[in-house]
This record gives sequence, structure tokens and C-alpha cells, in this order.
Amino acid sequence: MTGYIHSKESFGTVDGPGIRYVLFLQGCPMRCLYCHNPDTWETGKGESITVDEVLSEFNKNRSFYSKGGITVSGGEPLLQVDFLTELFKKAKSGGIHTCIDTSGVTYNPENTAYIKKLDELMSFTDLVMLDIKQINSEKHKSLTGKDNAHILEFAKYLEQKKVPVWIRHVVVEGYSDDADDLVGLGEFIGGLKNLKALDVIPYHTMGITKYKAMGIEYPLEGMDSLPFQKAADAKKLILEGIKRVRK
Repeated sequence: MTGYIHSKESFGTVDGPGIRYVLFLQGCPMRCLYCHNPDTWETGKGESITVDEVLSEFNKNRSFYSKGGITVSGGEPLLQVDFLTELFKKAKSGGIHTCIDTSGVTYNPENTAYIKKLDELMSFTDLVMLDIKQINSEKHKSLTGKDNAHILEFAKYLEQKKVPVWIRHVVVEGYSDDADDLVGLGEFIGGLKNLKALDVIPYHTMGITKYKAMGIEYPLEGMDSLPFQKAADAKKLILEGIKRVRK
């Protein structure tokens, strides 16, 4: 089984518990205004890699990953669900912790064939890091080009499957920092029985150079990186929402 990757990281420390081997898969249907990897958008491109090659590279440094494992990110990793399933199936047979970092945008409950594949994948998945960009659907569409209906349905699906979830939220001034939206996000994720952690990440400008190199206009030109304190303040509001539904 072969997948197409954008890049890989052999010493990931922010992509799940412990030190992790991280694959960034190629292809993404979303167009987040703050995306820092526009070179991952196009599907069917990138470096090809087999499941066995991934596991071979992991096992070369396995001692480093004793409290970590493999994380597959993107782009959008669930676009390559067959590759991901084969990788995680073999990883779990070898006692390796598995994690997916996803936006959940590919989820569609009406696509029964895809759901069947997703069911199998989840049986080999230890953790999902789910990026919820905005709880408000219209604002989500403005920020990413897609509404969030299937993403929120995916969160509920993971709860049903009892797959542990870490929620990630990027705070972008004027787009995902509204107090009511942040509390609303907290109220939604606070109702998830499988919620294990929350990461609130400040917007940064590190992707601008890639846009210039690719000849693409950067959508948030002129916007400064968000101060860490504002992300911390946003997290407090999300936590307030969680507490409201968990009284």
C-alpha cells in the first residue's frame, strides 16, 4: 500500500503524546486563510511511500518513541483512508500508538462506502486530534471555504466510536476569536464524552514565504501573529463553555 506525503518529521513533540514519528500527507480540500502549507493542497502529488517503508523508518529509532508513536497529519490525512488503515493496522499489530491529526472535513454520513472504511480505520486508531476552526458554520465557511456541518458530525461519530479526541483551535483575530463563538465551541466539545485535551494555538505568519515562492497571494497579508496571551484568553472562554455543560 502506497501513500503520497508532503513531508515527514522523525522527532515530533507537538503532534500527540510523547515523541512521535509524523507523516504529513499530501492533499487537502480546505483552503484555510491562515494555512501555512499551501503546497499540501493538491492531491496525487508528493513523495510516494509504502506502509513498510514507514514502519521500517519508525523501527530504526523505536527507542525514542517508547512513550510516543506514529501521527499522520496533512494536508488532510483522511483523503488517503486506505493507506492510513493499512499503516495503522500494521502499526497496532506491532504495539505502536496511532494518532490522526485531521479537520474531519471528509466525513459524510451519506457515503456508506467511506463510512465503512472509516469504521475499520477507527478500530486501529488510538487518538484523533480534531481541528475545529470555528463553531459558527458561516464564519467557518469564510475562514476555510467549507461549512462545518460534517466536521461537527465527525466529532459526534468519534464519540460514538469511543475514540479519544484532542481538540485543536487556532485563534485568528477577526475570524475565530469572538467570545460567544469561543464559549459556544466549549459548550459543544464539553458535551463530548471522549474529550481528552484542548490545544488553543495563536495564529502565526510562518507560511507567508511559501505563498510568495509559489506565486500565490497570501489572504491575511498584513496581519501580525497573535500574541500568546490572546490565545490563553481564548482558551479560558472555551473552558468556560465546557464548564457550563459539565455542571
